[in-house]
Amino acid sequence: MKASYLHRLVVFTITLCGSTLSAADYKSPYKVEFTFKQDDLIGDLLKGPRGSWKDQASLPYRDWYDAAYQKRWGHWGPAAKHFDPPAGIASKSPEWSRQRIIATGLRFVGYTYQHHHIPDWEPPADWPKDEKQTTPVTKGLDCSNFTAFVYNLALGIKPTGDVQDQTTLSEAPGPVPGRTTTVKRIELPVKYEDFETTLLTGDLLFVKNNSGEVSHVVLWVGKIGRSPDGMPLILDSTCSGTKDCNGVAIPNGIHLRPFKRGYWYASKASHALRIIPEGK
Repeated sequence: MKASYLHRLVVFTITLCGSTLSAADYKSPYKVEFTFKQDDLIGDLLKGPRGSWKDQASLPYRDWYDAAYQKRWGHWGPAAKHFDPPAGIASKSPEWSRQRIIATGLRFVGYTYQHHHIPDWEPPADWPKDEKQTTPVTKGLDCSNFTAFVYNLALGIKPTGDVQDQTTLSEAPGPVPGRTTTVKRIELPVKYEDFETTLLTGDLLFVKNNSGEVSHVVLWVGKIGRSPDGMPLILDSTCSGTKDCNGVAIPNGIHLRPFKRGYWYASKASHALRIIPEGK
């Protein structure tokens, strides 16, 4: 049974207390409170085969590190499989889907920023390297492959992992094979204060670089995010630094981050895409 956001107690909380993959000493001041029971929201990811890291790719795990694929994949590694829609999704509300997106994304907090298609791809030392990679090569995803993988794993909707293509999506494959989901473009408000009323949990928010080209994408956390200073939160994978509300640098990779007035995310925000439709 779901709980109303306004009138019931929060069912479970995910509090971020650091990473097992990088910057293990970092303690995040941010958390997310969900209004659905954990087993209802992501029980299949916690207990079922859908949550198996060895089942992320379009080919069996035994072939991930086959030398024959080196030339074909390079540093990107294997492509993600297209997951089936989760059981019972037809009876779920849009709000359940939105919160499932964030709960799924939080499972990868601490993974580093990497140009990979799947989060648990960890190439051996002799595998071809990304010449632009400045951090150690380990498990991880870049910004648009993170958002694409989360939607795929959570809902069986598989957007492209290329940020330039993702920013112009009007539809995405899934969740039913051979069918697509309509993607709605959301124009952003002029005032910073209006972002919270314009965007919904799980929306893709695109950010421009200094040249005016879209170069980054984040997940909007929305009303389920909790920050000590009331700052809106986003969830993304980035290689650049951001300080949290305590003035502590947030490590690179996948983390909750504040959506600060005047900071890059807000000042360079381009537009948003809504894959999950509006609804109660």
